[in-house]
Amino acid sequence: MGICDAVAVAKILNATLVIPHLEVNPVWQDSSSFMDIFDVDHFMNVLKDDIPITKELPDEFSWSTREYYATAIRGTRIKRAPVHASANWYLENVLPVLQSNGIAAISPFSHRLSFDNLPSEIQQLRCKVNFKALVFVPHIRALGDALVHRLRYPPGQSQASSTDYLRETTYQNGKQNPQKFVVLHLRFDKDMAAHSACDFGGGKAEKLALAKYRQTIWQGRVLNSQFTDKELRSQGRCPLTPEEVGLLLAALGFDNNTRLYLASHKVYGGEARISTLRKLFPLMEDKKSLASSAERVHIKGKASLLAAVDYHVGMHSDIFVSASPGNMHNALVSTSGSE
Repeated sequence: MGICDAVAVAKILNATLVIPHLEVNPVWQDSSSFMDIFDVDHFMNVLKDDIPITKELPDEFSWSTREYYATAIRGTRIKRAPVHASANWYLENVLPVLQSNGIAAISPFSHRLSFDNLPSEIQQLRCKVNFKALVFVPHIRALGDALVHRLRYPPGQSQASSTDYLRETTYQNGKQNPQKFVVLHLRFDKDMAAHSACDFGGGKAEKLALAKYRQTIWQGRVLNSQFTDKELRSQGRCPLTPEEVGLLLAALGFDNNTRLYLASHKVYGGEARISTLRKLFPLMEDKKSLASSAERVHIKGKASLLAAVDYHVGMHSDIFVSASPGNMHNALVSTSGSE
C-alpha cells in the first residue's frame, strides 16, 4: 500500500520517485530491501510512461541519507504528513520544498495518502502499481510455485474416493488430478501474543516473559494491559491459539483428510503449541516440510521473504483462513476481489 501511495504522490508532484526504502520492523528485524522482495526492473518498466523512477539518488543529492535526517531537523524532510492526506496537502506542503531544494524526503509514509477525492487517473495508477507493477523476484515466485505444485500433487498419493470438496482427487488414464488445499495464516507470533495482553495458560513465567517483551518493544504502552484476561476474552480481544483454530476448523467440517498449509513465521510456543493442531490435521504442511534447506536458503530468517512466499501460496489456494485480521488477510482479500 505504501509503495502504491509513493508512486501516486510522485505523480501528483510531477517528481522522480527514488525506489522506496523499507523500514526495519522492530519485531521482525528484517532488513530486506525493495529489490530483495520485488522485481525492480519489471516495476520500473511497467511504470515508465507514468513517472520517472530511479534506483539510487543522483550524486548531487548523495548527502540525503537516513543518517543525515537522523542527526538534526532538516528542511528537506517532511515528517508531519497527516494520515490520509489529500492531493492538495502534498501540492501545498511538499511541492514548495521540492521546488526549492530539488528533493523531498517523506518519512514516515505509512497511510499518508487519502483513498477519497483523488483524481481518477491517480486511483487508476495506484491499481496499476498494485496489480501490474509489483511482482515478486523470480526466486520467490519459483519457490511459491513449487510449494503449490507439491500441495496439489503430493507424492505417493493413493487413489481417494471421497465427495469432500477438499478431497476431489481422482486418477484418469493414470494421471493424478490436482488436489485442493487450505492455507491457514496462523498469526500467533510472540508480538501478537504479547500485544494482546491475554493469558494463554503458560503460567507465571509466561506472563512475566510477555510483560517484559511488551516493555522492550512498546515501552509498556499497550491498551489491552488495563483489562483483565476475562474482560479481554469477553470482548473478543484475544487472538486464537493454534489449538483453538484447530477446533474451529473441525467444527466447520474440515476433517483429518484436509490438506492444510501453515502460513506462519514463528509460532509462539513452538511445536508444543502446534501439536494439537497437527494431530487434528495430520496432512498439515509448511515451507520446511515441502521444501529442502537448499531451496529455502534465499529466504531463511527473512520475515518479508517468508511472508511473500506464503502470500503466493495463499493466492493459489482453494480456501484461505486467517486466524486473525491483519496485513496478509487484507492483501489477499483485496487482490482476490480484483481478479
